[in-house]
Amino acid sequence: MRSITAVALGLLLSIGAGTGAFAAQVTGHLRDSYCFLKMGAHGPSHHDCAMACAKAGIPVLLVEDKTDKYYVLVPPKNKEGMPPEVINKMEDEVTVTGTEYDKGGVRFLAVESVK
Repeated sequence: MRSITAVALGLLLSIGAGTGAFAAQVTGHLRDSYCFLKMGAHGPSHHDCAMACAKAGIPVLLVEDKTDKYYVLVPPKNKEGMPPEVINKMEDEVTVTGTEYDKGGVRFLAVESVK
């Protein structure tokens, strides 16, 4: 009985400590994290600033409006910048398809396509 309990506990701990990764399709608005989180700046009037921030490497958020969930977007490959289709659509409502990762309570989305 103790071995079953130990195995079950070990399994639960390993699941909780692991990183979830799965295919996702998320619709929301693209926001630059600095201006949006620090000053609440967003919307069409903020488009040019958000593009400049994204080009400068400020992390881009995808804010899912219906649930108020935030996803930190990451490029599809290591050592690459954010795809132009993300930068050019800052502050627009888009649907991003990619791989979702959850690490330490933070949601990340590796961008595969943007519509």
